[in-house]
Amino acid sequence: MAQKPSIPKGTRDFSPVEMVKRNYIFDTIKEVFRIYGYQSIETPAMENLSTLMGKYGEEGDKLLFKILNSGDFISKVRDEQLKERNSVKLTTKISEKGLRYDLTVPFARYVVQHRNDITFPFKRYQIQPVWRADRPQKGRYREFYQCDVDVIGSNSLLNEVELIQVVDEVYRRLNINVVVKMNNRKILAGIAETIGEADRMIDITVAIDKLDKIGLDKVNEELLAKGIAEDAVEKLQPILHLEGTNEEKLNKIQEVISSSEVGQKGIEEMRTVFTYLSSLNVQTEVELDLTLARGLNYYTGAIFEVKAKDVEIGSITGGGRYDDLTGIFGLKDVSGVGISFGADRIYDVMLQLDLFPKESITSTKALFINFGEKEMNYCLPILAELRKNGIYSEIFPDSVKMKKQMNYANKKNIPFVILAGDNEIQENKVTLKDMNSGEQQLVDVVELIKILSK
Repeated sequence: MAQKPSIPKGTRDFSPVEMVKRNYIFDTIKEVFRIYGYQSIETPAMENLSTLMGKYGEEGDKLLFKILNSGDFISKVRDEQLKERNSVKLTTKISEKGLRYDLTVPFARYVVQHRNDITFPFKRYQIQPVWRADRPQKGRYREFYQCDVDVIGSNSLLNEVELIQVVDEVYRRLNINVVVKMNNRKILAGIAETIGEADRMIDITVAIDKLDKIGLDKVNEELLAKGIAEDAVEKLQPILHLEGTNEEKLNKIQEVISSSEVGQKGIEEMRTVFTYLSSLNVQTEVELDLTLARGLNYYTGAIFEVKAKDVEIGSITGGGRYDDLTGIFGLKDVSGVGISFGADRIYDVMLQLDLFPKESITSTKALFINFGEKEMNYCLPILAELRKNGIYSEIFPDSVKMKKQMNYANKKNIPFVILAGDNEIQENKVTLKDMNSGEQQLVDVVELIKILSK
């Protein structure tokens, strides 16, 4: 008995109807990226583990999918190493490559490797799948697409402002009601310094980044479990509860971390960004959220997270400023900032809220009915003319019962069918049938193209 086929948990197949919707999202995002001057690149699905490891923090490293070396990968491992059953040590012996975890680290590698061929500041976008060995759940997948946009080689905060404009434009076009949450890692460093735990910033940020997922009590438990002093955790509480307008929050936190130079720098950067935004017609709400940390270790300045207001789901876009990500590959002091749109979560939001325009469901615009050899030969040049004019069209390949051909059109949501029998051929015309209204009209090729081009 043949084994029933399946796919790995956390991955999905996409039908033609689903792909039309997904491509609607990709095309919308690409168009906005291009409007703002970003250019497309692609990088390999797999990278050397030396490129990936140590860039995402300890928790991120655990979520990397490793690829076994080709050939007899176990032959080079000594028996005593196998008996140790130390997976970390063993991995270095049997695996040299891994599937990319995100698009940012491969982008940094790309910039360093091709630095003599690109012009700085370098504005790139990249839309490709990434993989994470995470526990699959609603809105969280092991294979998913990211739509990244970054500018590298510039320290200007205008880049942060432009990325917020990109977010605003994308979500207005997709008709998703969102809020942009912002913070600054320098402010978080200032908070860590102020509560007496300057050298524990990563532990603090990793913990408070889970605030929305696990709640304040669990965050506090995790902080204590990581060795953060009890009085430091106590000092952190009022900061995690700060409320008010962006200006009021900045004023309050400025007082709290007044002794921290790096923290004051972060506050100054946020004020600059909000000042620029105040003069622009950005319709999306932008909120300063001092509990936003984003767990990735390479962020050094502004950090972003975008959430849909009308659906309970995690962030659908996120990113931030990284001052020296390329430094780990030998190119020092090249600052960049970028954000990533999570296409799969955006898809889920749009599906749940029924936001896909009905016309995006249609791929083929018109179907030629196949009555036989003579009629097919008459229709083929007309079909070629429609395609030349950019009209998605096809002909049913077999001369079968008309009911079967019409059912095919209905199941594929094809809005028009084109019929040509003896009468139409004699008049050098076709009959165009609207599948929604049932109306039919006799038209020539010029009229046909005009109607279907609308």
